[in-house]
Amino acid sequence: VQLQASGGGSVQAGGSLRLSCVASRRTISNNAMGWFRLVPGKERDFVATIQWNGDKIYTNSVKGRFTISRDHAKNAVYLQMNSLKPEDTAVYYCAAGRSAYGGRDISQYTYWGQGTLVTVSS
Repeated sequence: VQLQASGGGSVQAGGSLRLSCVASRRTISNNAMGWFRLVPGKERDFVATIQWNGDKIYTNSVKGRFTISRDHAKNAVYLQMNSLKPEDTAVYYCAAGRSAYGGRDISQYTYWGQGTLVTVSS
């Protein structure tokens, strides 16, 4: 599986961005799909995941602001980010899980996109 992430950019606090992650070479319909983010000097942190059946898990800091979704027909997963805060600034990565169910553990994901930078200014 090859994952291509896009949609990052620079916004002011309170703004919105929508990240996209499109898979190629094979379907991801049977995989959990996740979004993680990386701040320089820190570990890659879990943001959200969506199971093959549509069930979703979010990290507490983005609940109510971010929405993960997927489109099986387009072989894609999305992250709608609203009410952005400066602490959301990071490189965001999409990842395909090893199985239909995935959680917060980075080891559960085997394929990674190249990352897209989100910068939120105050």
